[in-house]
Amino acid sequence: MKEVVPLAEDWNLRHGASLLPARVPGCVHTDLLTAGLIPDPFLGINEKGVAWVGRRAWTYVRDLRATDTAGEEYERTDLVFDGLDTAATVTLDGRELGRTRNMHRRYRFDVTGRHGLLEVDFASAYDEAASVRALTGERPNVYPEPFQYIRKMACGFGWDWGPTLVTAGMWRPVRLERWSTARLAGVRPLVTVHGDTGRVEVRVEVERTARGTARPLAVRARVGDGLAETRGVVEGTRAVLTLEVPDVSLWWPRGYGEQPLYELELTLVEDGDGPGSGERPLDSWRRRIGFRTVELDRSADEHGTGFTLVVNGERIFARGVNWIPDDVFPSRITPERYRTRLGQAAGAGVDLVRIWGGGIYEDDAFYDACDELGLMVWQDFLFACAAYPEEQPLRGEVDAEARDNVVRLMPHPSLVLWNGNNENLWGFRDWDWEPQLDGGSWGGGYYLDLLPRIVAELDPTRPYTAGSPWSGSWAHHPNDPAHGTHHSWEAWNRRDYAEYRDSVPRFVAEFGWQAPPAMATLRRALPGERLAPDSPGMLHHQKAEDGNGKLNRGVERHFVLPGDDFDRWHYLTQVVQARAVATGIEHWRSHWPVCAGTVVWQINDCWPVSSWAAIDGDGRLKPLYHELRRVYADRLLTLQPGDGGDGAVLAVVNQSAEPWQTRVVLRRLRADGTEVAGHVLDVTVAARTVHRQSVPRDLVPDRRTADEFLVADSADLRSVHVPVTDREFAYPVPDYDLVVETPVGDRTGSVEVVVTAHTLVRDLLLQADRLGPDAVCDTGLRTLLPGERLRLRVTGAAETGANAVRAALFCVEPA
Repeated sequence: MKEVVPLAEDWNLRHGASLLPARVPGCVHTDLLTAGLIPDPFLGINEKGVAWVGRRAWTYVRDLRATDTAGEEYERTDLVFDGLDTAATVTLDGRELGRTRNMHRRYRFDVTGRHGLLEVDFASAYDEAASVRALTGERPNVYPEPFQYIRKMACGFGWDWGPTLVTAGMWRPVRLERWSTARLAGVRPLVTVHGDTGRVEVRVEVERTARGTARPLAVRARVGDGLAETRGVVEGTRAVLTLEVPDVSLWWPRGYGEQPLYELELTLVEDGDGPGSGERPLDSWRRRIGFRTVELDRSADEHGTGFTLVVNGERIFARGVNWIPDDVFPSRITPERYRTRLGQAAGAGVDLVRIWGGGIYEDDAFYDACDELGLMVWQDFLFACAAYPEEQPLRGEVDAEARDNVVRLMPHPSLVLWNGNNENLWGFRDWDWEPQLDGGSWGGGYYLDLLPRIVAELDPTRPYTAGSPWSGSWAHHPNDPAHGTHHSWEAWNRRDYAEYRDSVPRFVAEFGWQAPPAMATLRRALPGERLAPDSPGMLHHQKAEDGNGKLNRGVERHFVLPGDDFDRWHYLTQVVQARAVATGIEHWRSHWPVCAGTVVWQINDCWPVSSWAAIDGDGRLKPLYHELRRVYADRLLTLQPGDGGDGAVLAVVNQSAEPWQTRVVLRRLRADGTEVAGHVLDVTVAARTVHRQSVPRDLVPDRRTADEFLVADSADLRSVHVPVTDREFAYPVPDYDLVVETPVGDRTGSVEVVVTAHTLVRDLLLQADRLGPDAVCDTGLRTLLPGERLRLRVTGAAETGANAVRAALFCVEPA
């Protein structure tokens, strides 16, 4: 059998005349950081001080012994790199093995019988990009960095939420593979379902040694523990095997069913030389698969052109989030970290994760976790916010990269959609690219020709869409909300989040609102700094164009800006972020099935920064996270303004598999809690549907008084509708009592905070990390009416007193 020898140890990084111990997988920045030669670029403004790292060439070295690459047992030894970042020359004993120029591909070199000093020389990514740009010519770009000229993680060059930390290194594992006769060079399982039977058509490619050219080879395949087995002969270098699994259990997205996974195992064997000699195993391959069907319904209807995911025949409103690399140095992301972050997404009610096109094709551990958690994966090909040359050397790299990753990822049932790019079709039409290009290539040939052909050839079981946003053809504007996918950024950039309600896109693939990270994250990232919205560190950790201006305008449309009170500013920005995202999702969910999904920008961060994330760069949950958990729940109660802002509409959303019979209590209240009018509705909502009805006129608050609001309650669900902005509303001075209790017998360091309201208390928030950096509260923003009581559970804050808790509690105050 093939033998695999990891090469994770004994690497060194050349730094001037010195050799530094290097970690593989790893990168230059993390090795320099470990050696104490650079400061942590995540802290303060250190990012600027380490910019030189990305401008230099770097070399990694280790010895390969003769016994590593030669032996009587094996005919061939390959040196395999799962990821080289990015432009590298690989030499062994002074002789070149090959050159690479793509972070997103795997590389294999024959080193049989060779030994000596193994060197991996990385050119500066800036130098590589400049050399390609000289060949292809200039192309327009949203950002000033040259990421479209090199097949490297684009956001490492900086983004409107990310630092500019251009690194190099062996960011994925390195190993030796020793083998004889033949090896499995490629395995493509095409998984389909026909009635109750699962079908796996496995297409196998084999590489042979010179002595193995004429040897008789076969492939054995089985699913599960004997559920289905077959054997096929290798003809030349290829074999096709088909397995059928009766009474198969379907894989479902979370909330729709279970996620059964089946082990698919292949063994490459050599037939014996004579009768009775049997088979000799040569190589094996194992992956988990799941049986499900996935379609993308893009049918035209009276509303435009749809964009609805259909899994196992079930039409789905996608409750999604956009995913960026969880660390700007992705070699630091462990399987456990993937599991934590994706588990948090699932805990917020998310059922779809879009891997955005300026990042990476994630490690298999990411997709493994999604398979198990029932998180559908929308996978972008890696193009974002720029015109990409289609000439060589890039075109060949794009072709090889796409083929490599389609084959690698296609076993995962969670993967439901391939997407050609992020915003480039939109950019070509709207961002003045056409006149700058003057007929030159810009990537359209990738998205509309090359990539769909590769997907159709290699992975025809999944749908492909040319881009996001994309209306389906040039007959409509690429970002037309009535056709296909839509990115909704006008509200954040120029308007107010209330304007999300002005349209019903068919599928909202990006929208979001910024807020700073948690206070404990800011204190760690900006040590010793007196925090203010415009303090040096805060400004450095705000990468969006006019980011603070947009934050302030977003607050000011609803509240009075708090001047020099940073704590108050920090709280209000969190409130506005959570409310903005909730406003969009509640409106769009209430219009299912016309709107078939929302994908929030974004779930995570790659460093501590003010951003659109629900989970900040230190892994702390913002109030937005808890709001996602509310608005992405199977059952949602929401009050919406009526047409033209007149009246109000009650929407009862039921995305569960069972009918929902509920009693909704509607109350028109004054700011002091006095009830003006009330009504009780008994509502039945069928499974996977939405019930909408107008609120009776006598319950609609009088806008002119600015002291009336509407509340809808159903069991533990609540929706509050205030018809004027918070700065106009006659809020009372909030008055509440609190008691801190330690649960009897608790050994986890938990406390319970009991809040009893004597007045209206709007958007109460306990920022637990102010009690201690590891403290976490189980609840986000909550609104209490006079006389109501709320119990909050806080972990990681043992022996916390009432005074400390009160200092960490915030709510809306009168203007």
